[in-house]
Amino acid sequence: MCNEKSSLSTPLRLAEAEEDLIVPAYFTAYRSLRLTRDALGVLVVEFHSKGGAFIMSAQAHTEFVDAFYRISQDRANKIVILTGAGGEFIVDVDWSSFGDVSDPGVWSQVHDEGVQALENISNIRVPVIAAIEGRAHVHSDYALLVSVIVAAEGATFQDVAHFAAGVEPGDGIFTTWSHRAGAGRAEAFLLNPQPLTARTAQEWGVVAEVVPNGKALSRARQLADLYLKAPEVTRRNTRVHFIQPLKERIVREVGYGLSLEGASAAALVKAMQAAH
Repeated sequence: MCNEKSSLSTPLRLAEAEEDLIVPAYFTAYRSLRLTRDALGVLVVEFHSKGGAFIMSAQAHTEFVDAFYRISQDRANKIVILTGAGGEFIVDVDWSSFGDVSDPGVWSQVHDEGVQALENISNIRVPVIAAIEGRAHVHSDYALLVSVIVAAEGATFQDVAHFAAGVEPGDGIFTTWSHRAGAGRAEAFLLNPQPLTARTAQEWGVVAEVVPNGKALSRARQLADLYLKAPEVTRRNTRVHFIQPLKERIVREVGYGLSLEGASAAALVKAMQAAH
């Protein structure tokens, strides 16, 4: 009887294994993300621009809403690692790609995508690890929405996209930094945006581990192996529990913050036009 049961279950197990090897269509759907998943279900999400260091663009901003939703609802993803190509995380913004941000219709899309992308990252219901090399100078809030940040010794955090550029930091950057590091540190960091070292970010409680340059991703994979030792429901429920307070703040604050940011962006455009 046991042999009969074993022979019946073998084709099922083989079918499941073959299904796991199928690459989902969404893995190749995004120009600015490289998605790879190993046999254990560890998904590596790599930001890139044409294979090199990633510069945020309007197209990527749009893509990320769908990408993070698909990642969050795919139960074959057991652990998620966020990282960047070219020895960087996210380095800059292609402002021109967004068009006229003083146009309410243009900003309405930026606003909605900004809210949805962060909500969808926070809705990833498995442990998420960020492996940071080089510059995390734009959308470091993506990294601060993970469970654990591993940063290389030479990594730096900065916000070049808001106050330094004349725009209010309303897209979640204050919400995430104030949650992780405290409001006072977050305000000073965002009002005088200078590069913050990985060691200082660790002292602030933002970074969990600092590793030699070039080792962030390999250490993230080691942590993924460690987390995989726990039962799947335990892993999922732990992520859900830990992210809940920050998720509530994202829902409460980021839509409002992006409305303020949009008004400040319109004022900046008006001032630049008057100067010419």
